[in-house]
Amino acid sequence: MKFAMCNEFCEGWPLADCLKLARDCGYQGLEVAPFTLADSVLDITPAQRDSIRATAEASGVAIIGLHWLLVKPTGLYLNCPDAALRKKTRDYFAALIHCCADFGGDRMVIGSPKSRNLMPGVSYQQAWNWAKDTFASLLDTAAERGVVLCIEPLARTETDFITTVGEGVRMCQELGDHPNFRVHIDVKAMCDEGRPLDEIIMGAKGYVGHFHVNDANRNGPGWGDTDYAPIVRGVKAIGYDDYASVEVFDFSFGADKIARSSIEFLKKVFV
Repeated sequence: MKFAMCNEFCEGWPLADCLKLARDCGYQGLEVAPFTLADSVLDITPAQRDSIRATAEASGVAIIGLHWLLVKPTGLYLNCPDAALRKKTRDYFAALIHCCADFGGDRMVIGSPKSRNLMPGVSYQQAWNWAKDTFASLLDTAAERGVVLCIEPLARTETDFITTVGEGVRMCQELGDHPNFRVHIDVKAMCDEGRPLDEIIMGAKGYVGHFHVNDANRNGPGWGDTDYAPIVRGVKAIGYDDYASVEVFDFSFGADKIARSSIEFLKKVFV
C-alpha cells in the first residue's frame, strides 16, 4: 500500500509547502482539490501547470490526482434537466482531465454531492442516464490522457444519488467495464451502508480505482471508533495495493497533526 494525503486540510498553504509536509511525514503522493489553486482550472496556465509538476517532481512526492472537482466554478451540475448546463459541466470535467494529467496525476474522484443530488421532478433513472451519458462522453479523453475517472458513492446524509459501492460498480458495468472508469471507496461513506466493510469492498473486486481513508466521525483514520481490521482484510482480499489517501473534514487540529497522526496509524494497520 502507498500513502497519500489530500491538500485541502493544509488551509491556505502554497502547494510546495503541502508537498514538503507530505514528504516529511512519509507520504508518497498528494491529492489536490482544484479549488485550492484557482476558481477554475481553465485559469491555470500551461506554464503554471509545468511549474506545479516540476515542483512535485523535485519534492519526490507525486501529485496523484484531483478530487472535490465541482466546488468551483459554482453552478455546474452533473445530472440536471438543462442540457446546456450538463454540457458545460461535461466540458469542465474534460478540462479537469487535462489539468490532472498536466500535473502528473492519473485519477479523478467524482464526488461533489451538491452537484449531483436529484433535482425536483427528476427521477433516479433520468439522473442515472444523464450521468452515464456524461461519463461515456469523457472516456476517450480520459484514456488519451491516462486518467481514471472514479465515481465516489457518498453517504445518504450527503446525497441521494449513488450512495452505495454496489451502485458505483453498476455504473462501471454499464459503461462497458471501461478501464478508465472505476469506483472510488471511502471509509466514511462506506460506514453509512450498514454492512460489513470487508463485504462491501470485496463486492467491488476488479473495479476499485482509488481509496480514501478517514473515520466515520469525519476525522483522520484511527481517530474514532471505525474498526480498520475489516477494511484491511477487504483491500487485501481484492488485491488493492495502490494509494490510500487521507481525506478529513475537520481541519481544526492543524495540517501537521492530521498528516502525521494519520500516516502513523496507516503504517500500523497496512504495513
